[in-house]
Amino acid sequence: MTDRPPISIDGPRPAEFTTEQLSEQEGIRRRKLQQLIEAGQDPYAITHFGVSHQSLAVLECFDTLEGQTVTVAGRMVSKRVMGKASFAHLLDGSGTLQIYVKRDDLGDEPYAAFKDMDIGDVLGIQGIVFRTQKGEISVHASHITLLAKCLKVLPEKYHGLKDIDLRYRQRYVDMIVNPEVRETFRKRSSIIAAVREFLDGRGFLEVDTPVLHTLETGAAVRTFKTHHNTLDLDMFLRFETELYLKRLIVGGFERVYEVGRLFRNEGMDATHNPEFTSVETYQAYVDYNGVMDMVEQLYAFVAEKVCGTTSVPCEGNIIELKPSWKRVSMAQAVEDACGVDWTAWKTDEEARSTLKAMNLPVDQNAKRGDCLAALFEAYVEDSLIQPTFIIDYPVDISPLAKRKPGNPDLTERFEFFICGHEMGNAFSELNDPIDQRRRFEEQVRLRHSQGILAAQVDEDYLSALEHGMPPTGGLGFGIDRMTMLLTDNTSIRDVLLFPTMKPRE
Repeated sequence: MTDRPPISIDGPRPAEFTTEQLSEQEGIRRRKLQQLIEAGQDPYAITHFGVSHQSLAVLECFDTLEGQTVTVAGRMVSKRVMGKASFAHLLDGSGTLQIYVKRDDLGDEPYAAFKDMDIGDVLGIQGIVFRTQKGEISVHASHITLLAKCLKVLPEKYHGLKDIDLRYRQRYVDMIVNPEVRETFRKRSSIIAAVREFLDGRGFLEVDTPVLHTLETGAAVRTFKTHHNTLDLDMFLRFETELYLKRLIVGGFERVYEVGRLFRNEGMDATHNPEFTSVETYQAYVDYNGVMDMVEQLYAFVAEKVCGTTSVPCEGNIIELKPSWKRVSMAQAVEDACGVDWTAWKTDEEARSTLKAMNLPVDQNAKRGDCLAALFEAYVEDSLIQPTFIIDYPVDISPLAKRKPGNPDLTERFEFFICGHEMGNAFSELNDPIDQRRRFEEQVRLRHSQGILAAQVDEDYLSALEHGMPPTGGLGFGIDRMTMLLTDNTSIRDVLLFPTMKPRE
């Protein structure tokens, strides 16, 4: 017996389990738990169970394990009781394994206890490895331990968990009943490891930079704001790692990168979540052409490492990631798509008039560069299925990129697109502190005109540039979108373990 209080069977239940049938089943499971506790068999009191093999190891090493005693553990996801013998399947971190349970071997009471266990219970099994008459590798149980009681009713095996909202809110249930989901997140982990392997192998140093910033800079991104009580100081969650990483280039590190969480207080859709994982790299003495070469090699390396091929399926297409990728200027891509030559615009007003005539929305303060980008988004972006570098962005929309020699209206900047989605952004870094100050001040003026009065010029970063930053190529790309590509998922929520969700009312 125990002093533990009785188990409640009448408390509030989540909205997803509202039918009388499910409520009754939950009550039955709670009563079973209470009976176990009263009998001194509280499953939650068990602190350790020695596992000798995972299910995959038993299946793959059957020739050497046949007839041997093993201990396995996992969640019971199926059970068939047939009088004096029963079959079950355990799900562990590597897969599923069949368990054969016989009353004559286990004993009357232990067998009755097994029959009383529920789908979803976590079990520890000791037994002998064998192959059934039907050829399925199994473990013939000699001892069964209930390691945790499942008080909820899992979705029915053959239909899985189909409610999209519930899948994202209860990812743990999603992974129990939808094995392909676990495979997606295994692959995501492998992708991050492969990115690190690629960069480490090329002499990049992985670093960590601050997540909390003391400035809301002038970039056109809405930030998350918090407050530090001890310093009585407003602070902002970072939306990029760029400026700190470039300080390290000034300090003498010639190749650095960071895999980090970023935060943007903006819209949510199939490719955007308020927090996401980004990789940024900076390499001294390399321009944007060198960075493009590296991107091609990186994506091919990661795809080969994770998928075993550079040809991957995505949204009904076969994407070839092997170098070399197509390269085209933004201006040329727009002219080819809709016939507009942006060099014909002499003023910002002419550019805005063109967009109005084409029935495209345009901000009253939009500049020529903004209008070119709007045309690109409307007429070009969705058509870029195979990997494509769009290069030479207008300076109006590229505040941190170096101007293109011979054309000060453009910068040495590119973004790359796959399956109609922007996958990353890079440029030859602006290292002229005078030009950088002008662009920062223009950004801040724009933010102030929008009512964002906290925006400031980052004087410390300008001070770093004034100490001299060598020519540098920088790159930023999202792990989430790379994972979407390499797992053929169309929503960012499918590659985030716990995507941002509005709380249920």
